[in-house]
Amino acid sequence: MKSDMRIGIDLGGSKIELIALDHHDREHMRIRRPTPAGDYKATIALIVAMVSEATSSLQAECSIGIGTPGAVSLSTGRMKNCNSTCLNSQPLQQDLERALQRKIRLSNDANCFALSETIHGAAQGARVVFGVILGTGVGGGLVINGQIIDGANHIAGEWGHNPLPLSTATDFPGPACYCGRHGCIESWLSGPAMAACHQRDTGDFLSAEAIAHAAASGDIDCTETLERYFQRVAMALATVINIVDPDVIVLGGGLSNIDALYRRVPELWLPYIFSDDVRTTLLPPEHGDSSGVYGAAWLWEKT
Repeated sequence: MKSDMRIGIDLGGSKIELIALDHHDREHMRIRRPTPAGDYKATIALIVAMVSEATSSLQAECSIGIGTPGAVSLSTGRMKNCNSTCLNSQPLQQDLERALQRKIRLSNDANCFALSETIHGAAQGARVVFGVILGTGVGGGLVINGQIIDGANHIAGEWGHNPLPLSTATDFPGPACYCGRHGCIESWLSGPAMAACHQRDTGDFLSAEAIAHAAASGDIDCTETLERYFQRVAMALATVINIVDPDVIVLGGGLSNIDALYRRVPELWLPYIFSDDVRTTLLPPEHGDSSGVYGAAWLWEKT
């Protein structure tokens, strides 16, 4: 029997990924399955099946940590703030513990991402790390001295549901957000939001990936869309820097693959930061879209 095995699970909107690590952080197995879209019971069943497959193969007792697209409400014990809305108001931790017949630990997926990049990633050795998810949604996680900071309300790092700062009059009231408000950072900076902004400005619908590709090939409209996007990212992250003052900001999610982000955003955020010398660095993730699953595996040690 192997000992000290740790299972991490990233519960995403499009995929559920499981990884098993030993106490030397060596990977022993990895499983990916499509998420049953909009089906809570099927999501529970799939996670249970994946854990069963892993433990049977590993022949080991494993700790289990799960990164989720939301947080646990302190008042109800149920999920809140999930952009995978079928999880909202559900007793996810209780249902999984009952089905798995063991204790588990949950944390927000952006927290897991930030933890992973702090421990063995782009921000290794940094004291204060802010991890950003720019994908189908916009999330954030905060790690200080190698520990996830949940906050008094379990919403630390949720910059995506603040209003976009320094908006112009033409930006109001802003796009509708799934949370019920308008003009949230997520409604401007997610992948679908970039596509919607491009369509409003040009009349053409392109995905965020297609916009970035066309801009790299010299398309003027797509280049202008990206520049407006970079400006909004810079203003939003400047507010994070003014409040948290992180050593490193690491970007994750599909939009983190846009190389120009790491040059243009630090150029553009300078006027909005309350300092004469900005030393915060903006970095791509070392572990790509698997970063969160590593962080989930470490939840028993780092929470």
